[in-house]
Amino acid sequence: MSEVALDKVSKRFGQVRAVDAMSFRAEAGKFVVLLGPSGCGKSTVLRLIAGLEDVSEGRILIGGRDVTRLDPDKRRVSMVFQSYALFPHLSVAENIVFGLRVRRLPEPERNRRLARVAGLVGLTEQLERKPQQLSGGQRQRVALARAIIAENSICLMDEPLSNLDAQLRHGMRVEIRALQQRLGVTVVYVTHDQVEAMSMADRVILMREGRIEQEGSPEELYARPTTTFAARFIGTPAMNLAALEDGPQGAVIRGAPDTAILPGRGRGLTLGVRPEHIRIVGDRSGVPAVVTSAEYHGADTVITAQVGSESLLVRAPGQFALGAGARVRLAWAPESIHLFNAGTGVREAGAPQPAQRVAMV
Repeated sequence: MSEVALDKVSKRFGQVRAVDAMSFRAEAGKFVVLLGPSGCGKSTVLRLIAGLEDVSEGRILIGGRDVTRLDPDKRRVSMVFQSYALFPHLSVAENIVFGLRVRRLPEPERNRRLARVAGLVGLTEQLERKPQQLSGGQRQRVALARAIIAENSICLMDEPLSNLDAQLRHGMRVEIRALQQRLGVTVVYVTHDQVEAMSMADRVILMREGRIEQEGSPEELYARPTTTFAARFIGTPAMNLAALEDGPQGAVIRGAPDTAILPGRGRGLTLGVRPEHIRIVGDRSGVPAVVTSAEYHGADTVITAQVGSESLLVRAPGQFALGAGARVRLAWAPESIHLFNAGTGVREAGAPQPAQRVAMV
C-alpha cells in the first residue's frame, strides 16, 4: 500500500489557475474522494497525480517518493476514466489483460491474474464477449478489472459511475467500496455527486475554484460545515440558510420580527439548519410559517415553508398532507443550529443558545 501526498500543488493553464496550492494526504489503504462542482479542478488534480498533466508548482509524493517530474508509467498507479475506454474489437478478457501484454508479462502470469480479477468483479462468464454485448454496469466492471489486474497499490477514479443510471450507480458504489476494502488499495476518487462521496469515502476533500474548501470525514462535513458553500453542497436536500436581523428581543429571521430565534444580535449572520432537523410542532412556541408546497417522496415529504422573507425546507417522515397556504409552526433542537458570517460565509465560532421564547424539539 502507498500514500499519496500533495504539497502546495498548483496548475496553471495560461492565466487561469485551475489548481491553487493544494495540499492533502490520501493515506495508504484509504478511500479519498475529491468532491466539488464541475470546473472546480478535481479532475485536473487526478491527472496531476497520474502524471497526465505537468505540475506548475509544488510536489507530488507517492509512498514518500517525489514523483512530480516522473513519467506516468513510472508512478505505478492505475486509472479508471469516466468513459469505459474499451477496445470494441477485443473480447472482455483481451481488454482486461491489454496492459499486461504491452508490458510483456508472461502468458501464464496473465492468465493467473485474469482468472483472479474476473472472479473479483463478477465477469468470469463474460470473458469471451465483446464490449457491445455487455450492459453499462458490466462495461464499468471491465474498466475496473483492467485497473485492478495491474496490481498497483494506488487507483485513481475519475467519475466512473456518471454514465450509469441511478439503480446501477447504487450497486456499483457498493461493489467498488467492497472491492477497495478487500484489496486494501489506496483510492483517490473524483465525483460531483455528494451521495457517492458520503456513502463511499473515508475522507472527503471538498473543492471550490481550485482550492480545498473543507476536508474531513463524511460525518464531519455533514455535522460541522465550515462555510455556507460546504453547508449547501453536503446534504439532500441542502441545508437551509436564512438571513438574520436584529429584533426587539434578539436575532430574528429576516422579515419575521415577532419571533426571536437567538439572543443577541442577528444582523450580519446567516442561520443554517438542515431540513431533516426541522419539525412541525402543534403548540404556539415555534416559529410561525406558511406552507407554499409539499412534495411527497414516499419515505418522506419535503415541505417548503415561508418564514418572513426566507424560504425553509422541512423534511418530514412519511406522508405529510399540507396544502399551500397552511399555517404551521416550526422548531428545531439547539444543537441543530449553525451560524455563519453573512459577508464571508465562514462559520461563526460557538453558536449561541436559542432564545427561551422559541420552543425547540
